[in-house]
Amino acid sequence: MKRFDPPPLPAPAMQGGLADSLFETASRTPDLAQIARRPDAASPGPWTEVSAAALLDEVVGLARGLVACGISPGHRVAVMARTRYEWTVFAYALWSVGAEVVPIHPSSSHEQVAWILSDAACVGVVVEDEQAVMTVGSVCASLPSLRHVWQLDSGALKDLVEQGRSVPVTTVESLRRIVLPDSTAVIAYTSGTSGRPRGCALSHRSLAGPCDTLLAGWRHTVAPAGEQPAILAFLPFSHVYGLMVQGLCLRGGLLMAHEPELRQEAIAASLLSFRPTFLYAVPSVLEKLYKNFLRAAQQAGRGALFERAARTARDFAEATERQRLGRGPGPGLDLRLQHALHERTVYRRLRAALGGRVCGAVSGGSPLNRRLALFYSGIGIPVHDGYGLTETGGGITAQPVGREKYGTVGRPLPGTEVRVAEDGEILVQGPSVFQGYVNDDAGTRQVLRDGWLATGDLGGLDTEGYLTITGRKKDVIITSSGKSVAPAPLEERLRMHPLVEQAVVVGDNRPCVGALITLDPEFLAHWRANLPAGERGPDHQERQEAALREEITRAVATANSTVSRAESIRVFRVLQEPFDLANGTLTPSMKLRRDAIAERYAAEIEAMYQSSARSRPRLQEDPLSWDEMDDVFR
Repeated sequence: MKRFDPPPLPAPAMQGGLADSLFETASRTPDLAQIARRPDAASPGPWTEVSAAALLDEVVGLARGLVACGISPGHRVAVMARTRYEWTVFAYALWSVGAEVVPIHPSSSHEQVAWILSDAACVGVVVEDEQAVMTVGSVCASLPSLRHVWQLDSGALKDLVEQGRSVPVTTVESLRRIVLPDSTAVIAYTSGTSGRPRGCALSHRSLAGPCDTLLAGWRHTVAPAGEQPAILAFLPFSHVYGLMVQGLCLRGGLLMAHEPELRQEAIAASLLSFRPTFLYAVPSVLEKLYKNFLRAAQQAGRGALFERAARTARDFAEATERQRLGRGPGPGLDLRLQHALHERTVYRRLRAALGGRVCGAVSGGSPLNRRLALFYSGIGIPVHDGYGLTETGGGITAQPVGREKYGTVGRPLPGTEVRVAEDGEILVQGPSVFQGYVNDDAGTRQVLRDGWLATGDLGGLDTEGYLTITGRKKDVIITSSGKSVAPAPLEERLRMHPLVEQAVVVGDNRPCVGALITLDPEFLAHWRANLPAGERGPDHQERQEAALREEITRAVATANSTVSRAESIRVFRVLQEPFDLANGTLTPSMKLRRDAIAERYAAEIEAMYQSSARSRPRLQEDPLSWDEMDDVFR
């Protein structure tokens, strides 16, 4: 069993709860800009800054209103809203009176909302609009504990502040002071990739710990010297990664802006107007940004220039990585000259598209492709890939500053221990590990073993303590010949092709590995518009389909080049619809719901393998097949 234990750090001197940091900041630096907001969350208007003192006034005013409504320590209140200013105000007001926050993604179904509100025994829920009120209303009959539904868009925050005017400020102060670090702060429900979501009880200490450790060791990387870091928060606060971003900002005095829309157009506009100094993202966002860069370059007739610049960026970053790890001399003169040329003609334009001030990024949620990490580093935006999960309150590992090793998720944070069991499962021990699953003692005992959390993730530790994630234990595919295949690396490599939006590798109890592929609609439209004239004649549809078959075949072949033949994708099918929340194939945190995908596309999977069986002689010559019935233009 491999194990890596970092040097221990003294435990943070945390005396109270998460709300304390806001009170301390407002007392120490009341004029510090803490939040940037728009007058209307749905409007692309100008950003205005909210000082720490002004934010505290709103939080205390709301906390008084919550007390007037009977909210007291230990009560659970759900927040079912997008990432917006009011989410932060409500969370800190609830923590100020000792209540527990239960985040719910606003796109959750009636059944999911009913389950979470019931399982957590919530006494109140904060929603955004009338549609959400109707969702909650439709399940209220089965929720005897639920007494309050507050609607943000109808002025609930203002109304609560008015209700609380008769409550003394000292009441809030008294309630805040009885909150202990080990009091429960959040009941965060897992994504529910299979089965019902489970509520993870997270203490104030477990949520604050990773934030404080990252601020102590990495804060200087999130902005140029002398500048206040500025963070655009667009990840859902309904998940721990988003909550960690919020915690970093309010505990570290970073300026935070909220972007409630996850549409790429909205994020792109906010990046340009807010101009953050650092990005917190998931791999799919970074992949999409790269594809947008490529598409824009091709539309401007500079596709070849972009691809040369991208290769140079990766080569430069790789040479620099070898140098800092003591394995090479660094970029040579010719590479430095090429890089300097592309800096003037390409790289600074790419950074300008992100607002012009981004000096780095963190990727989390799933491992980031090494080639993509090298690209961003090479254009001047080093990406620190990290690892964490709901049950750990956020971060477990991070890339050490000056010793980044791309393709890994870094090393364990100080104070956290990581080891890898004989079967490859990652085990974690540390102060951020959760308190247990709500109403599920058996499930808690299953994952907490002698103080170690069994993460369910597979990976490996190298001799320097860097962790590599290879997939989920439950996702490993075993073919009918007994070959075990981890799907994540193949899926990650497939997504790197501009045309591929998502991919799911299948093959349990099948003779070979297969894949279901969805296409990026925007890049597909761009690709079709730029086909040679020969593919746009009278029989253009057939010609386009043939060209597309060939392009996707190349993408699959590229992915297969990273694995053995027995692990390679031998059959695949392009689906006519995306994986998304609406059809139940993605979780709110944008993870694949593999069981739901296998059920929804059972007929397509069966047809894919039947087609393969009928054409087996051809399959032996060419390991790839395209179902003759597929028509990606239907």
